Amino acid sequence: MTKNDNIQTQQQTPMPNPDLKSLDRLVGTWKVSGGAQGTVTYEWMEGGFFLIQYFDLELEGHKVKGIEVIGHLKSFDGQSSDDIKTRIYDNMGNTFDYVYELNGDTLTIWGGEKGSPAYFQGTFSEDGNVNAGAWHYPGGGYDSTMTRVK
Repeated sequence: MTKNDNIQTQQQTPMPNPDLKSLDRLVGTWKVSGGAQGTVTYEWMEGGFFLIQYFDLELEGHKVKGIEVIGHLKSFDGQSSDDIKTRIYDNMGNTFDYVYELNGDTLTIWGGEKGSPAYFQGTFSEDGNVNAGAWHYPGGGYDSTMTRVK
């Protein structure tokens, strides 16, 4: 490999969108309490393009386990989505899409698309080890708190 080949390789190496780094504060294992109870763990996929959430929750009397892949969607033409989008896959056969948004200490998770009437909004504590808020959706909702356990 020549020096020019090495420079060209470096220029072609894709880099994650810098806004994903705002989600670093989610990395770790959290105890969830409130309307849903259990644990969630967030970890970066190799390369830093996607944050993976593993969840093991009890919600409305159902044991719900699954994964969520969080990052920017990229189309076949190479264009990335502006929003941080996700898809959940669970043991009940569900696939749900969300949009993550973090402004300061406020985490908003929109159901479907940004601006949806179904969303979670919670605020991180000063030390970053608690996120307390609520899920809201037409006809209901519930309080939810995540407390970091590691």
